[in-house]
Amino acid sequence: MSEHIRPETGENTTAPPQAAKQAAWPERVEVGERQVAYRLTVKAAADELWALLADPHRHHEVDGSGTVKPQVEGPHRLAVGDRFRVHMKKYRVPYVMPLTVTGSEPGRLIEWAHPGGHRWRWEFRDNGDGTTDVTETFDYSWVGQRQAKAYELLRLQKENARGISASLTRLAARHA
Repeated sequence: MSEHIRPETGENTTAPPQAAKQAAWPERVEVGERQVAYRLTVKAAADELWALLADPHRHHEVDGSGTVKPQVEGPHRLAVGDRFRVHMKKYRVPYVMPLTVTGSEPGRLIEWAHPGGHRWRWEFRDNGDGTTDVTETFDYSWVGQRQAKAYELLRLQKENARGISASLTRLAARHA
């Protein structure tokens, strides 16, 4: 992966190498306290993008953090209440993450909860012109004050902002 500087903020962003020219960079979206969200317009229908992200066996295809591995246990189409397990690796340490789906609206939203209480959410807004505005959110508003403070001391917002930006860039590159 190469480093890129987002022109509007000067922030370093990690993105995959691409043959196609990057049309735009993910933009930060203010969605609420203890939430980190970025949005990017992707040249694909919302239903198609939702189907990709509602299949946890394909999450590694767009993961920009480099932590999600292709080994997954669980359904290929997520619905509210479904549980799935994703094999991951961070700091060279492999582990398995059990996750629970907390939101699922075909073509609009897919969300799952981490055992620590925070949630990952993908939202899709079809623009009616063959493009979709895609927003990915790391939402830690669900955790208590002490845990939120620990997240902040560990700078998880900044780390996850980089991963989200890279994931959106990878998703857009698939449909360039």
